[in-house]
Amino acid sequence: MISTGPDIHTYAGNGYIYVIREQKVLVDLKGDELAIPFKDAAAGLDLYDSDGYHIGMLDSRTCDAYPVPAAAEPPRGMGFMGLRRLFGILDPEKYSMAVRAMGILNWDRTCRFCSACGSKLKRLPAIFAKQCESCGFTMFPKISPAVIVAVEKADTILLARANRFAENLYSVLAGFAEPGESLEDTVRREIKEEVGIEVKDVRYFGSQPWPYPDSLMIGFTASWSSGEITVDNDEITDARWFTVEGLPLIPDKISIARSLIDSFVEKIGRR
Repeated sequence: MISTGPDIHTYAGNGYIYVIREQKVLVDLKGDELAIPFKDAAAGLDLYDSDGYHIGMLDSRTCDAYPVPAAAEPPRGMGFMGLRRLFGILDPEKYSMAVRAMGILNWDRTCRFCSACGSKLKRLPAIFAKQCESCGFTMFPKISPAVIVAVEKADTILLARANRFAENLYSVLAGFAEPGESLEDTVRREIKEEVGIEVKDVRYFGSQPWPYPDSLMIGFTASWSSGEITVDNDEITDARWFTVEGLPLIPDKISIARSLIDSFVEKIGRR
């Protein structure tokens, strides 16, 4: 079980340590399986308690997160690996804790000065938050909600290519929520803006934290209501209705995008 409770150190015992270097996590390569190291195994990295966060408990052990500089070398028998590569390899609870570590340290790195007056921030000891030393304004970790949507029409699914995608890769549509919108409003607006169609029957599917650097992906399904595909040629360069038999290259299994597509494939297979 994972339990949480942020604090500034120091913690006794030999708990798990999540060391982050340039969006990659330190893992122990010495055993038969990749593992998150214990704190004493990373002693040679010159970690400072003032830089670390207690991010929770796992297997009755503390879990701490620390950043290290880009030039930091891993201890012997260890290496730094990206979260995408570790998906499906690490135990799911340890992987979830790595996602948490990445998100907290991304926030810590980018939240150093008060957005109200520009003064320096200080960390608060009992919660994930920083407070301005001058005006007292409190800042919490930024989480950016984004919807991601599988739109269906009969036995087809809407997939699109963004201009940033690898060649021939297609995925479901996504976009960030704006102030004053419900998530369902965001679904309808994003689909209309990006591909020109109207949707109905918007239903919640699931969610996924996405620490690149601070998104929360909230998945929905929806049905085509009216209109013909007209891409915006800004974010989206192509969009089409695909059958299960004619799917293009799609995202890998780490993403909720793939979960949405797999769910559609499974549903069609049951018909």
